[in-house]
Amino acid sequence: MPTTSLWRELFGFGLAISFSPLHIGLLLLILVGPKPLRRGSWFVLGWLLTSAAAMALLLSVGHGLLLTMEQGSDQRTGLDLLGAGGLLALGLNGLQGSRQGGGPPGWTRRLDGFCALPLPLLLGLSAAVQVSSPDDLFLYAKSAASLLQAGLSRPREVITTAVFSLCTGTLLLLPLGGLALVGQERLLPVLRAGKGWLFDNAELIVAVLCMGLAGYLGWQGIGGLRAR
Repeated sequence: MPTTSLWRELFGFGLAISFSPLHIGLLLLILVGPKPLRRGSWFVLGWLLTSAAAMALLLSVGHGLLLTMEQGSDQRTGLDLLGAGGLLALGLNGLQGSRQGGGPPGWTRRLDGFCALPLPLLLGLSAAVQVSSPDDLFLYAKSAASLLQAGLSRPREVITTAVFSLCTGTLLLLPLGGLALVGQERLLPVLRAGKGWLFDNAELIVAVLCMGLAGYLGWQGIGGLRAR
């Protein structure tokens, strides 16, 4: 069975992936619009399926190339250090943007137009953005590396990947579940307030998250260098 440390790591990476201000903002706009439960459910399902497909592709490549992800291996150490550097750069850039102020990030002004797209086009755009985000790509790759290192049997690997994919949708499933439980009318003030808070603080939160993950991956990368 997967170890406690593996579950803890996968849950941490999945939760970090789930904090996508653009996708959360889109979902909140969907949930305050027409047919919120239907459109929101399809949106979240698209996110979960994209996560599962990304992990399946990375694991297939890892198995096919017989990559080793043991502590100190070239592949794992290189991935850790590359991920640390990339996330640190993203974190510093976000921190600089948050210090400059000037209101919500520019991308927030385009969300209304994205939300008005037909559902199939919106889902396709959502999936494209999800798999092209550099920080998410590093986290998917690191999660796949952790699974490869664990050496699980294929059935357990599939189950663990499915659970991880659910973890990546945690912050999307929460508002959708709240809507299903209490209804749009009662949840509307909370959704609008949450959207405003998210847009005002998105860059700072992403910066702190990226820098924290950069520190963790950097520590693992240095540990890999010492293990050689």
